Amino acid sequence: MPQLPASILDLTRWRSASNEAFGKLDIEAETPAEFQVELKTATAGDVSLFDMRTKPHTVTRRAEDIPDGDIPYCKLSLQMHGSSTMRQDGRECTLEPGDLALYVTQRPYQLEYGHDQHSLVVLFPQSYLHLTPAQLGAITARTVSREHGLGRVMVPLFEQLAENIEVLEGPHAVALLQSALNMLVTVFASELDAQPGMDADNLLFHQAQQYIQHNLHDPELGPQSIANALFISVRQLHSRFSAQKTTVGAYIRAQRLERIRADLANPVMKADSISTISARYGLHDASQVSRAFKAEFRESPSAFRARVLGQ
Repeated sequence: MPQLPASILDLTRWRSASNEAFGKLDIEAETPAEFQVELKTATAGDVSLFDMRTKPHTVTRRAEDIPDGDIPYCKLSLQMHGSSTMRQDGRECTLEPGDLALYVTQRPYQLEYGHDQHSLVVLFPQSYLHLTPAQLGAITARTVSREHGLGRVMVPLFEQLAENIEVLEGPHAVALLQSALNMLVTVFASELDAQPGMDADNLLFHQAQQYIQHNLHDPELGPQSIANALFISVRQLHSRFSAQKTTVGAYIRAQRLERIRADLANPVMKADSISTISARYGLHDASQVSRAFKAEFRESPSAFRARVLGQ
């Protein structure tokens, strides 16, 4: 979706645009004839931004409308003016100006806009967050405020993105958005750490994650080397990952592929071959990397790079 000037949409057109961008949704307005949304959009690589000024309405994503096999996406909502209510995973949060919250497209959710409001929605692949399903499920529908903690840094950054949406195009915008989303991971990690129940098992899992992140370059990275580094048994390690609804091997594979994709999208690294980038993260079999990348992201590494960098 290229950058477009602001569009004014009625309810019918908003339903159509939302279903095309976000998947099948049920959108209802208290006064359908009076409803309108002023929409500005931008897309850079796999990240899309939607600057929306809307009349009151409700958006519902139902379980029966979520197809199997779709690439899972996250949606980050930043409240600019007015307020909204978000519901997902059994939680509800209210967003006031300067609040942001995360939700995912692969599970049911509801958004309620009770009054005229202005918000920014950032749509991006779930894999960008480097979080396990259990971790992701723990942070949906939870607010991050610009008044507290790392939100003081994160929220103004996304506010600036919203105010300058018209310049977000090309490969350098991809790199900028990737950096912003990487920062988002840190913010949500701090939110996870602050939640009750951060026991020894959870701490061990976080230590394993950190070790993996710092050793993706090692072709021998695996359960045994990780367990040895953390002075635990392989069985303990597998148990901690199982509790997070993933496996050690799957987590390592996902992290490597995501790092490769980030480097492929980075214009600074456009002279690096795909093999060079893959080897940087411990993968030396080019054909195997290509198959795994295509299975994960629905396109080959070369096709992805050409699309994102406009080559």
